Amino acid sequence: MNAAAPAAPSEPHVMQTYGRLPIALSHGQGVWVWDVNGRRYLDALGGIAVNTLGHAHPKLVPALQEQIGKMIHCSNYYHVPLQEALAAKLVELSGLSNAFFCNSGLEANEAAIKIARKFGTDRGNETPEILVFEGAFHGRSLATLSATANPKIHAGFGPLVPGFVRVPLNDIAAVEQALDAHPNITAIFLETIQGEGGVKPARIDFLQQLRAVCDRRDLLLMLDEVQCGIGRTGQWFAHQWAGILPDVMPLAKGLGSGVPVGAVVCGPRAAKVMQPGNHGTTFGGNPLAMRAGVETLRLMEEEGLLANAARVGAELKAGLERELAGVAGVREVRGQGLMLGIELDRPAGALLGRCADAGLMVSVTADRVVRLVPALILSSEEAAQVVSLLVPVIKQFLSETQA
Repeated sequence: MNAAAPAAPSEPHVMQTYGRLPIALSHGQGVWVWDVNGRRYLDALGGIAVNTLGHAHPKLVPALQEQIGKMIHCSNYYHVPLQEALAAKLVELSGLSNAFFCNSGLEANEAAIKIARKFGTDRGNETPEILVFEGAFHGRSLATLSATANPKIHAGFGPLVPGFVRVPLNDIAAVEQALDAHPNITAIFLETIQGEGGVKPARIDFLQQLRAVCDRRDLLLMLDEVQCGIGRTGQWFAHQWAGILPDVMPLAKGLGSGVPVGAVVCGPRAAKVMQPGNHGTTFGGNPLAMRAGVETLRLMEEEGLLANAARVGAELKAGLERELAGVAGVREVRGQGLMLGIELDRPAGALLGRCADAGLMVSVTADRVVRLVPALILSSEEAAQVVSLLVPVIKQFLSETQA
């Protein structure tokens, strides 16, 4: 017997770590979801850039059902053939060397931090440091929280983990100055496009300059593609627009189309830093998660979703720019592919509820940026619907509130 859906989204026994909207979702199809009361919403949030193939994909679902009937989990004491299959595909798509599998973006970033520290200690640096950036978000463990720039996320969890030096994004002079002042820095760590920081891209020339700096100084370039990777911008990985290769690339979110899976993909400089006993995981790389990753990448290629993300994302951005042009309170529409942000001149958290009331799911990040990260299957018609639903809500909100 299936468990009955709750009559109301009340959670008296669940720890109150989220400020949830009064909505409980029941099921989804494509880019649409329904709540337990039967109301339909256009899902422009995609589980926060997770549901690459949308909901209930007709080819992903039976593949996962088949895998569940074979094996869900086994220990990493043994070879997992699907790990090699997924790693080989990620290596092919990225041009890097090998991969480690975990369960989330936080875990992938934590592994990247460990790789950077061991890279330094292997070279005789007993107190290795990592250069990170203002506006960054890398996770909520103590180490990734310390690499993150948001004081609200830090509050109550001190002392932070030492070993991080922070500079402004897109400022190569500040990077060089920090490296000169901190000779123990062994890696530069940044999101190719800051997600939680407000959909702020690292400029192409800045990424190219960082690659050159790391090569010259023998540092690791670690690009967090947890949110912006897996085709979201119209390339497999957002840094590919800059024509560079990272040394370490954490992935997660869209890699499993909703099944929890994270990965750290490494190039030659970092590929052999970790050896047996240095790192591990119980659940990471389990057969179900690996099948989800393999099928996600296969179906993305089969359905041409990189091209779709680029084309429909450009249409969505153009539509938002057109309809919001000259609207007082709208600062900028930015982003690439199906990772877009609309920055307002005032706190905009109330838009989550207002958009839901209009039948649209979005998020607000960095206090005043409306973020759109829908499934990569979004069609031109559905993108036009996002514009038609979202723009009136933003205009009404701006007319009723003050900066």
